Amino acid sequence: MNTVKENRATRFSIRATPKQKQVISLAAKRSNKTISEFVLENAIEAAEALELDNANFILSREKYEEFLAALDKTPTAKPNLKRLLTEPGIFDGK
Repeated sequence: MNTVKENRATRFSIRATPKQKQVISLAAKRSNKTISEFVLENAIEAAEALELDNANFILSREKYEEFLAALDKTPTAKPNLKRLLTEPGIFDGK
């Protein structure tokens, strides 16, 4: 979730029952967020999860075989990546 404050020029509203608003309001307070922040954050998370669930693609038989071959291919050595992941970083205190 993006924590940088951006200019939010687009506005939308929703209708809820008093009980629904009460539940959302309580959850927002427990999360130390405004109702708007809470609703927007959870709506975005739900939308992103739905998009990830629908992340499928269609390939021709030839392209599918190429895709499988690429997955089965032995990985090539990446010395710079190995060094990056094994050397102490600036936050490691060394």
